[in-house]
Amino acid sequence: MKKTCEFVSPKHPDKLCDFIADSILDAYLVQDPDSRVAVEVMGGHGVVNVSGEITSRAKVDIQSVVRAILGDNYLVGEHLSRQSEAIANGVDSGGAGDQGIMIGYACNETATLMPYEYELARHLCQVIYGYFPYDGKVQVTLDGSHIITVVASFQNAPHNELEDLLRRTVKADTYLINPAGDWTLGGLDADSGLSGHKLVVDAYGPNVPIGGGSFSGKDYTKVDRSGAYMARKIAVDLLKYHHSQEVMVKLAYAIGIAEPVMALAIIDGEDHDLLSNNYLDYDLSPQGIRLALGLDNYHFADLSTWGHFGRHDLNAPWR
Repeated sequence: MKKTCEFVSPKHPDKLCDFIADSILDAYLVQDPDSRVAVEVMGGHGVVNVSGEITSRAKVDIQSVVRAILGDNYLVGEHLSRQSEAIANGVDSGGAGDQGIMIGYACNETATLMPYEYELARHLCQVIYGYFPYDGKVQVTLDGSHIITVVASFQNAPHNELEDLLRRTVKADTYLINPAGDWTLGGLDADSGLSGHKLVVDAYGPNVPIGGGSFSGKDYTKVDRSGAYMARKIAVDLLKYHHSQEVMVKLAYAIGIAEPVMALAIIDGEDHDLLSNNYLDYDLSPQGIRLALGLDNYHFADLSTWGHFGRHDLNAPWR
């Protein structure tokens, strides 16, 4: 079966916005671990706008956070308010900060328990970025394990050098190198970016469903993030426990309620209700996930590039 997957570098406009959003989140959590943060970042062409809701005892200079990442030549706009009282009432009692569906996935195709096409795209992007640390994208198309096409577009990467690097790294039928021509203007100078815009890259690639809620700029009470991390951990645990080929976990929450309204594991195509069978005794409340995964111990900006899963470099419980 043919599959295609892409990956983007940390200097891609959307990824820069993810990094800013999570850096703002981290700045609040360092001072106040119980901060309620949900921020979105949009930027490009000399302007960055930070919007969202923050309730915290911390005092953070958002302008300084942004300029530490992008430099001093950006106009930074802030459009922030406190978390709404209705949401706060539900979260203060231990409930989820939003409704939503979260997907966790694991398979035996790679050592990281991630889809092969995803790991290949990520690996190639990392290799190229090691030589050309700029804005860029990689895309791979496979038929089974056979690599049909590799597409690579990277800023400041001369065609011949980039093609030579890829040919030395991976064997494919076709290489499409900077197909629109070599380019030198990239990142937020060339294009606009938006946090949460690369959710498929953040997760498992386009061949695994996504719940729809982004991760960036959100504290643990937003189950878009914490629930997705827990779903991945459960999928990995069940894959190993059952010696399965693939496991998909689906969690669904209602705002203001601690426990999920659905917790389903699909193990090699067979459904298992995690709520009725109490698989491995997980606490799926936001606070339970926070404690089980040790979310207070991580800088979320470290997760904002190179994907949130299959990251052995971070040694995260949900890796």
